[in-house]
Amino acid sequence: MRKLLDVSRLRTEQSNPASVELDTKSALEIATIINAEDTKVPVAVKRALPQIARAADLIAKAFSSGGRLIYVGTGTSGRLGALDAAECPPTFSTDPKMVQYVIAGGDRALGQAVEADEDNTELGRRDLAKRKPGIHDVVVGLAASGRTPYTIAALDFARSRGAHTVCITCNPGSPIERVSAIRIVVDVGPEVIAGSTRMKAGTAEKLVCNMLTTCALARIGYVYGNLMVKVKVTNSKLRARAVSIIRKITGLDRDQAEALLKKSGDSVPVALVMAMAEVSRTEAELRLQRSKGRVRAALKQQ
Repeated sequence: MRKLLDVSRLRTEQSNPASVELDTKSALEIATIINAEDTKVPVAVKRALPQIARAADLIAKAFSSGGRLIYVGTGTSGRLGALDAAECPPTFSTDPKMVQYVIAGGDRALGQAVEADEDNTELGRRDLAKRKPGIHDVVVGLAASGRTPYTIAALDFARSRGAHTVCITCNPGSPIERVSAIRIVVDVGPEVIAGSTRMKAGTAEKLVCNMLTTCALARIGYVYGNLMVKVKVTNSKLRARAVSIIRKITGLDRDQAEALLKKSGDSVPVALVMAMAEVSRTEAELRLQRSKGRVRAALKQQ
């Protein structure tokens, strides 16, 4: 018979004094309590900024050498990693292979609970092995409790293959830290509903994931200033956004920006280099090719 796991000491499993007798409160009182607890999340994330920055630099280096960021997790944590991976291509026009996810239970677990798989260490190793992690990759394990067997086993496998390992957890001193080169610990304290890590812990994990990919991709030129210069023009909304970006950066009026976008082949980076460096589309494309798509670096070329 398997020994029962003792979770009583985990901060995320403890009862929160601020929410005792929650079921006797009005909706407004409950919302007020949740809101007050949620304000603690960015403060906790702030304390982990040095580790977040280290991980982001590691991810940027991996991307620059052809490597990948692979999130791995279960339940809420796994879904948050999958969400960040899914949102990178439309935000930054990254290749979908650059940011990937592995979740216990596979894609079926994105829409429903597959909680039994969380305890399966062999499954964690096997699922990650399918991605063939190596020395150029960064594998980020998300586990609010820091004790999830599936995620720990996956990180341990990644480490054995030479991949860089990072953990995001909300419980200090947890087992997942032992298999992680960089430990991002966001201690948000007990949840309003004891153990419901979809709340403060989940919010913290989402904030950290946002930072990791945004920092890394900004560092390697996937934005210009604070604008999505690599936006793909695939619908009317995104075309309007592309025109707006061109106008903000170049000072062109709407008609000029629309004409330039069309002339560039619907490529915002090409359009920007054409306008700002006063070169042809062919020359702009060559500059961007040499600068690995970085608009700022392309503009400095002679």
